[in-house]
Amino acid sequence: MEQYKQEFIEFMVDSQVLKFGEFTLKSGRKSPFFMNAGGYVTGSQLKKLGEYYAKAIHAKYGDDFDVLFGPAYKGIPLSVVTAIAFSELYGKEEKDHGADKGSFLGSKLKDGDRVVMIEDVTTSGKSMEETVPKVKGAADVEIVGLMVSLDRMEVGKGGVKCALDEVHDLYGFETNAIVTMAEVIEHLYNKEYKGQIIIDDELKKAIDAYYSQYGAK
Repeated sequence: MEQYKQEFIEFMVDSQVLKFGEFTLKSGRKSPFFMNAGGYVTGSQLKKLGEYYAKAIHAKYGDDFDVLFGPAYKGIPLSVVTAIAFSELYGKEEKDHGADKGSFLGSKLKDGDRVVMIEDVTTSGKSMEETVPKVKGAADVEIVGLMVSLDRMEVGKGGVKCALDEVHDLYGFETNAIVTMAEVIEHLYNKEYKGQIIIDDELKKAIDAYYSQYGAK
């Protein structure tokens, strides 16, 4: 597993963005893990978060794009910090955008723009249903792909594939995550981190049971 992925998993744990226990999700599913991107609160955390997004986008999509686009509300600061990080890490200047109530923040999208979409976590793909038509309706752009921070790897609305695969099948662009839940488990299971085992046998059993019910096939 790439170094930046290992560091990002530890960063999510340290920032208390990724938690383990018993949680009831919006969908009503009872989950042994929970991710809340609202846990990134300090300037240094946001700076780091932007760097991990930039590294993942660079690794998966390269540098051949013009616009980073994040849907409101969380996607807007994500696209801003990622644009700053991209500029610092790779010396590339691109525009960042957000959309709020039908209007675009940032300069207007232009015909021919290549767009990378950014989201925090996709579990149902619902936000893309609202966002993709907006972006495509604003100009004749090409959506290069979507990057989320964590792929929960559970079934989306269709009940068979994970939400990222559903988005890919529906719109035809690539979908990726900085890390997948499988990578999180691989990195943390029965390994000591800062003096404690975060995913022990008991928690691993609960995660396995959750995926046997809700995991993407």
